[in-house]
Amino acid sequence: MKKLVGVLTAVAVVGAAACGSSTGSDDSGPIKIGSVHPTTGALAGVGGLMNDGAALAVADINAAGGISSLDGRQLELVSGDSQGKAEVGQSEAQRLIDDGAVSLIGTYQSDVTQNVASVAERSRVPLVIDVAVDDKILDQGYQYSFRMQPNASSMGTDGAKALAAIEEQTGQAIDRVSYLHIEGSFGDSVFNAFEAEAANQGISSVQEITYPATNFSDATTQVREAAVSNPDVIVATGYYPDGLLIARAVEQLNLNVKGVYGIANGAFDDSSFPSDAGAAGDGVLSANYHYDATSDRVTDIRSRFEAQYGRPMETAAMLSYQAVEVIAAGLNDGASSDPEDLREAISGVSIADPLLAFSGPIEFDETGQNKNATVIVMQVRDGAVAQVFPEEFATDALEFPVGAGQ
Repeated sequence: MKKLVGVLTAVAVVGAAACGSSTGSDDSGPIKIGSVHPTTGALAGVGGLMNDGAALAVADINAAGGISSLDGRQLELVSGDSQGKAEVGQSEAQRLIDDGAVSLIGTYQSDVTQNVASVAERSRVPLVIDVAVDDKILDQGYQYSFRMQPNASSMGTDGAKALAAIEEQTGQAIDRVSYLHIEGSFGDSVFNAFEAEAANQGISSVQEITYPATNFSDATTQVREAAVSNPDVIVATGYYPDGLLIARAVEQLNLNVKGVYGIANGAFDDSSFPSDAGAAGDGVLSANYHYDATSDRVTDIRSRFEAQYGRPMETAAMLSYQAVEVIAAGLNDGASSDPEDLREAISGVSIADPLLAFSGPIEFDETGQNKNATVIVMQVRDGAVAQVFPEEFATDALEFPVGAGQ
């Protein structure tokens, strides 16, 4: 376990604030950070968690004394509800900026984030993306958007590499894969990157099956189609509801596969998944970004989050917490709450002890992408999600093929 390095001390380093302006650029009121997430609608569960994660970060930073370089000014979180709709997210982002937000975080969905990023660029206000995977968001050449998590292509590529590493580690051949993914740029981009890297890794066959982003209530047809090629592994990319449907369908059809493997899957590494899926979740694997379960600081934050909000703190909420810390670090390093000064400072931050299981510090390249973002592999073991690969972040042993140890 990593040593707990005084939580308040660590938070104080990244800073916060104690009295500044309603516009954020003078010193007559708190510095406002805008949070845009789907807090109503189908994704309200995760959206609410993310907003709460940001709120906890603001509270922790303020309690630790605020932004030291700005005489301890306090932060204030101002929230917007995207409702899961791109146009609503865009208008909410503009509303928060007009209300004085000097930076934004969000938004969980790639299409919403694309619109919010355009607002941030036009308004010259930095956006720190907590969750949104699509490569296209940063491919626009934006100067005011920064992403902490891996992008879609790197997740697909790293997911294929990790699957090949599992093959090598276990001696179990993985030659054929059936890949189910949600329609749209999110699923397409992760799949395309996986398919290309899978060929490099010697996986000879990848069958693609897509399913609709809306009105998807039964995965039986798609999973039955996936079984036609007699795959060694079924791979799935999508959100929580569809991931749960896929896992249940695999169990109901009693498919003879070595494992179910998520990549950028919103269900398989969620702490609610093992109980929601029951036996259908046993042994399911997930290649995804994840909070660092080996970190004592992460354990402390998650414990306090659950005590305060009554729900486990998932990875998405931890990314929202970290996004606020990135902004606070920029405020502290730049000693200014002016949005353009803040953008410049964020571009040069280095968060040496990230809360996510990344390969190095949070640092942004010239496109705004975190250079050290990566995926790890988790598995549902004994009714909980465990980190199983690579060894550096493992909290339990990998089981593959699934059920081999039973």
